[in-house]
Amino acid sequence: MNVMLHLGLGSFHRAHQAVYLHELIQTGDTSWSLAGGNTRPDMAETIDALVAQGGAYTLETISPSGEHRYERITSICKVIPWSADLAGLIAQGADPATRIISFTVTEAGYYLDAHHRLDLPTFADLRSDVEAAKAGRPGPTIYAALTAILRERMRRGSGPVTLLNCDNLRHNGERSRSGLLQFIELIGDSELLTWVQTHTSSPNAMVDRITPRPTTDVRERVKVATGVDDAAALMGESFIQWVIEDNFIAGRPAWEKVGAEMVQSVDAYEEAKIRLLNATHSCIAWAGTLVGYTYIHEGTHDAAIRQMAYDYVTNDTIPVLDTPEAPCPIDLPKYRDVVLDRFGNPAIRDTNQRVAMDGFSKIPGFIAPTIRQRLARGESIDSVAMLPALFLAYLQRWHAGQIAYTYQDQAMDPAVAHAMCEASDPVAAFCADLLLWGELAGDARLVNAVRRAHERVAQFVSAHAVVA
Repeated sequence: MNVMLHLGLGSFHRAHQAVYLHELIQTGDTSWSLAGGNTRPDMAETIDALVAQGGAYTLETISPSGEHRYERITSICKVIPWSADLAGLIAQGADPATRIISFTVTEAGYYLDAHHRLDLPTFADLRSDVEAAKAGRPGPTIYAALTAILRERMRRGSGPVTLLNCDNLRHNGERSRSGLLQFIELIGDSELLTWVQTHTSSPNAMVDRITPRPTTDVRERVKVATGVDDAAALMGESFIQWVIEDNFIAGRPAWEKVGAEMVQSVDAYEEAKIRLLNATHSCIAWAGTLVGYTYIHEGTHDAAIRQMAYDYVTNDTIPVLDTPEAPCPIDLPKYRDVVLDRFGNPAIRDTNQRVAMDGFSKIPGFIAPTIRQRLARGESIDSVAMLPALFLAYLQRWHAGQIAYTYQDQAMDPAVAHAMCEASDPVAAFCADLLLWGELAGDARLVNAVRRAHERVAQFVSAHAVVA
């Protein structure tokens, strides 16, 4: 049997890639199975539950109309417990039966700067992993883990393998591959560098399914509905999508039989997803937090917040993604409306805390591209400027210790963020940050637009901050 090894057994993988393979197996195609584990010692209780349950777990899906569905997912045939030396992951990844190594580590986990270079100065854990890899030791970052696995695979002569990125990173296959090759160059392993260039492929892919962090409520509903007390149960929306560049060097499951779209290029799908869904999601999370909401659906049903999101997409984003010179194959207004309907699903109870995280990756990745394109065309950025203005207002609340939850941002230097908020002109300091803006940093057009938007955000908060 062919094996797909997945690094990162979090909720999204178990509600998305594992589901596609499960559905394929249900058709009678048993030629592939999943193995998986984590590169860091997190999710210990979930991993223990999956081990105890033989990799099986229950997925609850809920549609916008409130329809609940429960399915036992059984495609993960091997759960690899964490160990500091990553021995189990390395052994599985180096096994000739493993033909695909996939991974979900979140956008910030790729440590790439605005020029797509590894950002060593900012990230101590990345620098530490470079030194460990030079000494032949594995590490928890995605590059160090893959390097350790691929070194052993090369040593054993186990043959080619596809490296499949499943994160919301633009051009995710190309960029994660570039980061990996840079990492291998940094450690000076020329033999491995040549082997990886020859024996691996890295398809781009677009993934989509809203998957909140599981709560005890999910476990309780699953028990009532199915009679199974499942410590690894999770919940997601009914919508699911996976668009994959068909570039696999060692074979792949027939995912197209169960709804995945195998294409020559994912670019149009990727841009629509990142800008119309991911950026809008962040907009609603930041705005909702500012006025005291806990959940995404609450902000989506707030007329003022929904209008911000709608205007961002309609006024500034759709016009640069669908042009006479490069027409988009997707009905973007329809896609916008479907996205907002999905976000408004009250049963999902997706938290602002989850969606608001990693703003220092999301501004450059999800939002700045629209600003650059609008400015290059000499067009207004007033609607899209609301999103960075919301994030700045959010940061100012965080700086003051007034966010009701812990804000997590792997790419943020807290000292830099605090300094922005303490500056005599926080808008100018925010817009001058190179990590956020790259070549746009300090651009007067950006500063002026964000300043105007920041004033509108203050007015919005003043009028709406009445939520208990």
